[in-house]
Formats: sequence, C-alpha cells, structure tokens
Amino acid sequence: MMSRSYTNLLDLAKGNFQNINPERKGLSRVMSVPGKFSDMEDDDEPASSDNPSTLSVDRMIIVSNQLPVKAVRNPDDQGWSFAWNEDSLVLQLKDGFSEDMEVFYVGSLNVEVDSKDQDEVSQVLLDRFKCVPTFLPRDIYTKFYDGFCKKQLWPLFHYMLPPVEEGSRFDRSLWEAYVAANRLFSQKVVEILNPEDDFIWIHDYHLMVLPTYLRRRFNRIRMGFFLHSPFPSSEIYRTLPVREEILKALLNTDLIGFHTFDYARHFLSCCCRMLGLEYQSKRGYLALEYYGRTIGIKIMPVGVHMGRILSVMKQTDKESWISELKKRYQGKTVLLGVDDMDVFKGINLKLLAMEQMLRQHPIWQGKAVLVQIVNPARGNGIDLEDIRTEIQDSCKRINGLFRMPGYEPIVIVDTPISVGERVAYHSIAECVVVTAVRDGMNLTPYEYIVCRQGSDTCTNFHGLKKSMLVISEFIGCSPSLSGAIRINPWNVEATGEAMNQAISTSDSEQQLRHEKHYRYISTHDVAYWSRSFLHDLKRNCADHNRKMCWGIGFGFGFRVMALDPNFRKLSGAVIVSAYKMAKSRAILLDYDGTVMHQNAINKSPTQEVISILNRLCDDPNNTVFIVSGRGRDSLAEWFSPCKKLGIAAEHGYFLRWTQDGGWQTCVQSSEFGWMQIARPVMKLYTEATDGSSIETKESALVWQYRDSDPRFGSAQAKELLDHLESVLANEPVAVKSGQFIVEVKPQEVSKGVVADKIFTALSGKGKKADFVLCIGDDRSDEDMFEAIGNALAGKVLASNASVFACTVEQKPSKAKYYLDDIAEVVSTLESLADVSTTLQ
Repeated sequence: MMSRSYTNLLDLAKGNFQNINPERKGLSRVMSVPGKFSDMEDDDEPASSDNPSTLSVDRMIIVSNQLPVKAVRNPDDQGWSFAWNEDSLVLQLKDGFSEDMEVFYVGSLNVEVDSKDQDEVSQVLLDRFKCVPTFLPRDIYTKFYDGFCKKQLWPLFHYMLPPVEEGSRFDRSLWEAYVAANRLFSQKVVEILNPEDDFIWIHDYHLMVLPTYLRRRFNRIRMGFFLHSPFPSSEIYRTLPVREEILKALLNTDLIGFHTFDYARHFLSCCCRMLGLEYQSKRGYLALEYYGRTIGIKIMPVGVHMGRILSVMKQTDKESWISELKKRYQGKTVLLGVDDMDVFKGINLKLLAMEQMLRQHPIWQGKAVLVQIVNPARGNGIDLEDIRTEIQDSCKRINGLFRMPGYEPIVIVDTPISVGERVAYHSIAECVVVTAVRDGMNLTPYEYIVCRQGSDTCTNFHGLKKSMLVISEFIGCSPSLSGAIRINPWNVEATGEAMNQAISTSDSEQQLRHEKHYRYISTHDVAYWSRSFLHDLKRNCADHNRKMCWGIGFGFGFRVMALDPNFRKLSGAVIVSAYKMAKSRAILLDYDGTVMHQNAINKSPTQEVISILNRLCDDPNNTVFIVSGRGRDSLAEWFSPCKKLGIAAEHGYFLRWTQDGGWQTCVQSSEFGWMQIARPVMKLYTEATDGSSIETKESALVWQYRDSDPRFGSAQAKELLDHLESVLANEPVAVKSGQFIVEVKPQEVSKGVVADKIFTALSGKGKKADFVLCIGDDRSDEDMFEAIGNALAGKVLASNASVFACTVEQKPSKAKYYLDDIAEVVSTLESLADVSTTLQ
C-alpha cells in the first residue's frame, strides 16, 4: 500500500498538485501539537526505530549513495563475499570520531543482488559491517543515478547549463526516480534510527531530498549534510526546474557543509534570491535562520587518510612497481595527471598545454613526459565517447610531432590500476598537473604530497621530500595549497608556461613549497575534517530539546517550525477572554507588514480594515493607535474614515489622538540641518544601486532598496549605514536599518516613546490600561515591545494587566506571541471587534 507521505512527495515530483485522493485523511496545514508527526507517517511503517540503541552513547549513521564495502559473487554462484573498501571516504572519516561512538552505514551496493538473496545479504552486512544496504529496483536506479544524478545534477553543479535544443527539455520522470530513491534510503535509515541518541550524516548530491523524509518523521533528529561537488552560482542553479524543492529539503538539516567558501556563498545566494533568506555570521560561524531553526553552514575541505596512504606506500615498497617505473622513465622528467574520464576534468587541455610547453621550450623535447592516468568514468556521464576520442586524437597527434626513438611525450594509462600502482607513479613524478575546469575537491594533489614526503621505513620513498603542483584555480583544494602554481586551464599557453616553471624550479624551492603543503595536509586530514564537522553538528543541535517544534507545509515545502517555549502563537480564545474582562484597553498596531502587505501596490487600507478599526474605536473602553513610520499626510488621508483612531506618524515624531485633535510634535528639537549632510550621501548610493530610492519625510530620510537586487542592495545598505554613522557622528540623530531600508531620524524618536506616552496619558486620566495588544512586524516595533515591559515594571499599566506583545511571523523578537501573517492579524482584530459590538 502506498503511504501518504509517498503520495505527497511523488505527486509533487510529478507536478500533480491537484490529484490528491479525497478519501485519504488530509494533512493539516499546521500541526497544533509539538512532537513527532505520527499522523504524517506511512501506514505500514512504525514512527520509531525498530532497533533502538541499547547504549546511552551517541551513534552516527552515515548515509551515502554507496556503502564502503566491496561485494563479490562467489565463484560457485552460491552466496557473496564482502570486504571493507579501504579507499572509501565514508569509511575513513570514522577515524575522527571517539572510539566509543557506534557507526552505522546506509547505502547501496555496487552490484545487483537478486531479490531472493537480499534478506540474507542485509543480515550479513548488518552483523559483520554494521551496514544497511538499500536495494534500488533496476528501473529506479537507472533513472536515479545515470539519469537525474549524472545527466541533470552533475553537469549543472559543474556549471554546465542545460541544453536548449529541441527534445532536451527537463525529464520529470528522472526527478520522480530521484525522489523515489531518496525515500527508499530514508526507510533504511529509519530501520536502525534511534532519534534520541543518533546523529545522521548525509553525503553528496545523490541524497539531497532525503532530509525532508527524515525530518517529517522525527522533528528533533540531529542531521548534517555535506556536498562533495561544487555548488553553482545562482544564475546557473536557477535554471533547475526543481530548484526550490532541493533548497528547502537541504534546509531540513542542521548543518550543511561545503569544501570552499565559494560553494557556500553560491548556496547562500540561492537561498537569498529564491527563498528570501539572509545569512548571519555568529561569532565566526555562518548560519541561516529558517522558521526558528538555525542551520549552520560549514566550510571545511576534506583531507586524505594519512594512515591509508602510508600503508599502501609500505606495501608498494615491497613490490617491483617503483623500480620498473624508474627504469622505464630513467633520465626523463615525469609530469603526472590522474583524472576520471569526465567532461570536466580538462584532460585534453592538459595535453594541449604539454604540446605548448614542448613548442616554447624545446629543451624539454626528449626529456619531459606527461603520464596521464585516466580512471574509468563513474556512471554514464555526458559526452564520454566524444571526450575519449578527443583525448586519443590529441595524444596521437602530439606524439607524432615530438616522438623520438625511445621517447613519447605523452603516455596514456587508460586501464584500471591499483592504488599501489598509483602511489608508485606519485613517487617518480616531479610534478602533478590538474587542469579540471570544475571539480568539487580533487584529492590527487594531497595524495601526491604525502607520497613525496616519503617514509623512513620505505626504501623507495626515503629522501624525496620535494614536490611541485600545477593546479586549476577551479578545484576545491586550490585555496588550501598556497604553494602551488595556480592556473586557468582554459589558457593553454599560460598552463604550458606553468608546467615549465614547475619542472625548472630549484630543489630548494621545491622543498620549501613541499614542506608548506605537507604541514597543512598532515594536520588537516580526513579525521580532522570529520571531527570538526561533528563538533559543529553537536553545537548546532544543542538546543533541540529546549524548543517546541511543529511541522508545517506539504511535500517538499515541509519544514519544522522551532520556537522558544515562551514564544508561542497568539490564541484567539485567550485574547478574547482577556478582552472581555478588561475595562481600559490600549491597542497599538503597526501598518506596513501588519495590516497592509509590504509589497502591495495600493498602500491604502482595505475597507475591511477600516470597518474593523471603526468598530474597535467605537468601544469607549478602547484606545486604538496606528503607529507607523509613514508620513502624517498619507496616514491622515488613508484613515480619514476613522474619526476616533489615534495616529503616530514617522515613528512617533507626529502624534494625534483623534481626527479632531491637532498633531503634536513629540520631540522638542526642530533642527534638521543634518538632512543637508545625509541627503547627498544617500543620493550617491541611490545612483549606484539600481532600484533604490530616497523618501523624504518631515522628520526623517529613508533610503529604500526593496526593488534592488537583494544581495547587492543588502551589501549597499550595510555600506550606507556605516557611511552615515560616520558623517553624522556629531549630529542628534539615529541611523537605523530595517526591512529593505536605512533610515535617519532624530534620536528621541521611536515607537517605544509613543507607547510610553500613550500608557502615561491613560494612567494620568486614572484609566491605567489593563489590556494591551501591540502588533508589529519589523525592528522598529521591537521598541514598542520593550516599552510595554518597562511600563508593566514601572507600574504605568494596571497590576493585573493582560499584555499581548505580538510579532507577525515567527522570528527572534522581544514579543511573547506571534501570528503567522497579515490575514491572521486581521482575523484576530475582527474577533475583538465582534466582542465590542456584542458588549455595546
């Protein structure tokens, strides 16, 4: 039986947004009870783990596309043989965990297992390796891995735009298979998951929607994700039709890791442009606030496993590979390339650079040899046959030009070789050349440096301790290798010169560069990387149990809302009850973003809002104010039908109690010479920032950038804020930033002062407010929330006052309550107006 959660996500993947079975129990838009989402679970699956841990220590569940085991069918075709894959990164990373941490692995096998053998294989792997295999049906696997992963995500994440020719449109069936595969992975995780004790670490682009499945079932699980490929710029990523689904799924984790700041920056830019999320830097850590949850952004390049490389070196030392290679290339200077057969590895560019070096520096003809090891392609990538043909043609042509007896400048090794053979090549190479046009990390330079460092226990590796690197600036390891010669691989001439420079460098300089690299690589190995990631994951999850959580949204729009226990949604029943009993009520309302949408073209209030305000104002026990940053003329015109409504304009610089009363100025100072200083500065930024403008008020100047590019506008706002604070340092003004604005206004003006003035006036009349409702949505409204607390402590309000300080949308706030949106604000006000109408 297909589960409800499967239906929701797969329907979304297929684009069938309307075809929801009406007979099924629908999901509520917002769950009203914190905790686990039992009524969202699959009918045929338990919500809790089938195999909870009996230990109180933390456990780690590592989820990757492939398990770190090798599986081989026995020769008699009876059963299977399994062994650890010692070169698997997900196996090596456990060295960074404490010895008492139990580690489980969830992933697929690199072989197909008959359905009749799957139960037995699963049990063997769980018992002997703590591995839980995910068996994907052949049709799903082909579309999932060879289809969506390798033909959609892989090229896109490596900055290749999707083709536009006819017949190349987005294939939604591949996306459906990707979603289905991720769901099957989630089922295997749940089989062994103890949500109270376990950490989950998901790896790479194959499983980017897996977090949504797991977060739906257990809202407090501790879950991280690391992307081992590049993340493209927003201009590239935005071409993906399912772009928001993937972003929102990743935001269901607690920590998202990237190799470089560039990749993280691109991800954050996508979150800003597509989801409206701004990142923050908190004591050196980058983070996103997402519905009350803090998602950490980790920037840490992965390292190599030093022990594994040294072990292979010792084994290689016993073999004859190194002596054979030394004999084969005796008297030659060897440059080495090690790459997968892939369109992004730039192998042909390397061959052309070698040709360029031999042409420009004939001294190397007959001496320099480029050995290019070409590993088999991982899956059915794009244009593989064309790339293979191109490499073969270039190799044949260049060798034909520079061949001599006993010498060919380019040697292609395109048959599979062992790790030991690869290490042997590293040991004889004077330089490693990486010309990838885009690569997530690429650990070949790291491995080369360790091999060239050698070991005192290995005869063939003793005394090397020098190396040179020519690496593309477009690979993930480039920033960490500051002693390398960085090149733009598309510039073949410059790459050729860099190769010449590398093999012409003196031994002393090679040693200095090598020492610098080895010092970094040896201290930032794979154990350091995993230990650092786990440390940040623990820190990010530290307050999980302190917060109350709700699940909201459908399909991949699902997310968990996490709130402080003291910050809760405003209950209609509670506020109505308090409203009925009160004798003196103060109602303070912000305008834009509270009763009027920020992006509305027509900014005047709706007839519904006017009617509700009039009904509230007609109650003699009510004092109702609109407290806004807008000018008094606009507010007076918009609210002209509300005769008894109080208005505080320009954040309280102007105030009137009713329409018949005159405007009061709340600040004594009337000196505005500072405007002549601030306006030219704002004008400079307006001219430089398309979509920005200046609003001149009677008491303030506002620079707004709502229609600008969000990233550029935000950056310009920060610069403008600093600039204005500098030039206005000796003026009696405050420079504040808000939602898409930077504002300069007199120091004594704030909404908090307005609130205090209203409460004091009511107290002076012997009508201390015993009911306060204050609703606002931005930073300026926080002053009102703070003033309410001060008034209560200062006994300006009645001792038994019911206070409801409420922000719009859940966010960090001094308010104790929140409402989801403007519609809920209007609905709440209407319910109070109905009470007043009934009581009159």
